[in-house]
Amino acid sequence: MGGAGDGGYLVPDDLVGVERCFSPGVGPVSNFEEALLARGIPCHLADGTVDAAHVVHPLMTFEKLNLGAHTQPGIVSLEDWVNRHAAPDERNLLLQMDIEGAEYDVLSSASQELLKRFRIIVMEFHWLDQLTHLKGGVLERTIPRCITKLLDDFSVVHMHPNNCGGIARVANYTIPRVMEITFLRRDRITSSRPARVFPHPLDERNDKNRPDIVLPECWFS
Repeated sequence: MGGAGDGGYLVPDDLVGVERCFSPGVGPVSNFEEALLARGIPCHLADGTVDAAHVVHPLMTFEKLNLGAHTQPGIVSLEDWVNRHAAPDERNLLLQMDIEGAEYDVLSSASQELLKRFRIIVMEFHWLDQLTHLKGGVLERTIPRCITKLLDDFSVVHMHPNNCGGIARVANYTIPRVMEITFLRRDRITSSRPARVFPHPLDERNDKNRPDIVLPECWFS
C-alpha cells in the first residue's frame, strides 16, 4: 500500500473492519494514507516538523505534534493521541509509524493494553546497528525490549530493509540500519509458515537509485 518507493509498505490482506489508522511522521508523500482513505478508513496524522499534511480529506485529521513518551507542549503520547480520536471499544486500529528513531521512546511508554488495540502495526525501525555498536548503551537495551514487547501479542509477517540506511557488519551478522517490519496481532492469524524468500515480490526499493538490500539470512534462517 502506498505505491512504489519510500512511503509504500506491505500490509496483510486483513483491512476489512479496520476502524482507523494512526500515522505519525508525515513524509513528502501521503500515498499510504490516501490508499486507506479510499477504502473509507479514517486516518490521523501527526508531525511537529511540518505545518500541514499533503492531502485534505474529510476522514483525515492532522496535528502539528511530535510523538513522545509523555504529553507536553509540542509532544503527545501515543496513548493520549489514540484516546483523543478512537472510542474505547475500537480495538481494530492500524498504526503506521516512521518517526526517525523516536519510536523507541514511544513504544517503551505505551501500555500493552493500548498496543493490543492495533490489529496491524507497520514500523520503520532506525539505528538497528546500535544493537552491537553501543555496548551497554541505552539503545542496545531499548531496541530489543521494544521489539519483545510487540512480540507478546503480535507476529512478524514481513521484514524489508530500507536501502537508504545501508548495512553494518558485525562478526558473522549483517544488520540493516533501518528496517520496515510489519506486525499482525496473533488473534488474526489462523495458520502460518516461515517465509524463506526475500525480498517479497511486492517489495519496492525505497530509493530507486540504490541497489536493494536483501534481508540477511540470519534474520529468518
